[in-house]
Amino acid sequence: MTRMSGARERRVRTGGVELCVAELGDPGRPTLVLVHGYPDSKEVWSEVAPRLAERFHVVAYDVRGHGRSTAPRPLRGGFTLEKLTDDFLAVVDAVSPDRPVHLVGHDWGSVQSWEFVTVGRAKGRIASFTSISGPSLDHFGHWIDRRVKRPTPRRVGQLLGQGAKSWYIYLLHTPVLPELAWRGPLGRAWPRILERLEKVPGDGYPTPSLPSDAAHGTWLYRDNVRRRLRNPRADAHAHAPVQLITPLEDAFLSERLYEDLEQWVPRLTRRTLPAKHWVPRSRPDLMATWISDFVTSVETGRAEEVRPRGRYADRFGGQLVLVTGAGSGIGRATALAFAGAGARVLAVDRDAEAASRTAGEALRRGAVAAWAETVDVSDGQAMEKLAERVTTEHGVVDVLVNNAGIGLGGSFFDTTTEDWGRVLDVNLWGVIHGCRLFGRRMADRGQGGHIVNVASAAAFQPSRALPAYSTSKAAVLMLSECLRAELAGQRIGVTAICPGFVNTAITSTARFAGADAEEERRLRQRTARLYGMRNYPPEKVAAAILRAVARDVAVVPVTPEARTAYALSRWMPGALRRIARVKPPV
Repeated sequence: MTRMSGARERRVRTGGVELCVAELGDPGRPTLVLVHGYPDSKEVWSEVAPRLAERFHVVAYDVRGHGRSTAPRPLRGGFTLEKLTDDFLAVVDAVSPDRPVHLVGHDWGSVQSWEFVTVGRAKGRIASFTSISGPSLDHFGHWIDRRVKRPTPRRVGQLLGQGAKSWYIYLLHTPVLPELAWRGPLGRAWPRILERLEKVPGDGYPTPSLPSDAAHGTWLYRDNVRRRLRNPRADAHAHAPVQLITPLEDAFLSERLYEDLEQWVPRLTRRTLPAKHWVPRSRPDLMATWISDFVTSVETGRAEEVRPRGRYADRFGGQLVLVTGAGSGIGRATALAFAGAGARVLAVDRDAEAASRTAGEALRRGAVAAWAETVDVSDGQAMEKLAERVTTEHGVVDVLVNNAGIGLGGSFFDTTTEDWGRVLDVNLWGVIHGCRLFGRRMADRGQGGHIVNVASAAAFQPSRALPAYSTSKAAVLMLSECLRAELAGQRIGVTAICPGFVNTAITSTARFAGADAEEERRLRQRTARLYGMRNYPPEKVAAAILRAVARDVAVVPVTPEARTAYALSRWMPGALRRIARVKPPV
């Protein structure tokens, strides 16, 4: 029995084999065909398929010789790309005879799907193709040929790098030994290997058919790899839009393998993510989101619009990003930067109108979707309700940016307990609430994510004028470091951003302990003027945040003065202490 809950099964006969086909969703909707890789069965899609079935007719089938499909006899010559194409067309004719299908392939499912989307006899039967961790053998053959015939140090390095990653292909071409290994110790150890090395959840996958699936699947390599790499087709151009999803930590395929892909694919959308090879199991939410967005764009004639734009667009497109304090300043700039990368943006602020303005601008900047939420981050119960509402309506957040904060100046003895309570409630407890509520859901999902906590250069730069503010931001920095250590094993990155002097509205709303109303107004004006003269824009901080998330950096001092202070705090802390004694010019 298939593990895809509620799936309908049918048998499709083709080329001397009988394929097991599972269907989910309404057959009247656009059809998605999911093709699995090696050494998998269709159950590799059991987490992705139900998510897609909410909007589409989803079909997954066991490739010949895998799962509950029968194997060809003899095995040799029974797994050629030509015969796999026959199988695919037979499945498509059975499940969607009148409409082209949207094709999704992972690993060897992607390898064979490249054949389907580039051969003439499948033209008109495929509306789009999403390729995950599996190149075209024809494109791969030309890639190798160009680097052999025109070697440069960079190209030779690429060849050697991919050659090292392809070690398993050489072993699979040896006779008998791979089959013995899979039917013996390797087959028994494979679930633990996936869980330990690939971070695939230990949820009972793979299925008991793994040993025979893997043994039969060795002929996928033997029947095709050497033959195609030696004589790649010159006409392997895609006849449908293609979305390429590249896990950047793939142990088997180099990102450089897809450098020349535009010459073969006129309509190409690229996506990347920091994950290992088996993303249908480790990141099913994100895979379903990207596949769904791409298919929808093709169905509605907006395929060009889904193409990610901007430096980090292929990394953050379609991801759910929540930014607190998004009504102005760094928060607004960050929300708009993620919007420009094609993310889904939740703009959160205590000012409802400001949050709505940011959400509206996010849509104009390229966000797939954007929403405004109103909350006071210092209110624990309100934050709990927000987290529950966001999860129910939009899903688990992929990137959380805890940015909301307030400024407070004045000497220690002028700072009242009420002042301390307010600055710690917003600057520290607001971050704690965000990390606890949204971070917990990230961890429970088990698919990774990233948390950004906006601290300050004041976190490591003592000041006689900012005791409460500096203390709150130093606590945010340490919290971020502790949380980063705790969540590292769950593939959740944590970054502390320390901007420095940035021209934002925080200067015009900052409070000054011990000052009357008139004096506070004067101090605000003077501080705002000084920050305005510095004129470091929040957009640069936003760019640093996207870069830090993409690279998973722990601590990021942004402005030159912040970087200088950070260096001094590590190598010359005494100098910072002496500077702290100087009375500030406000």
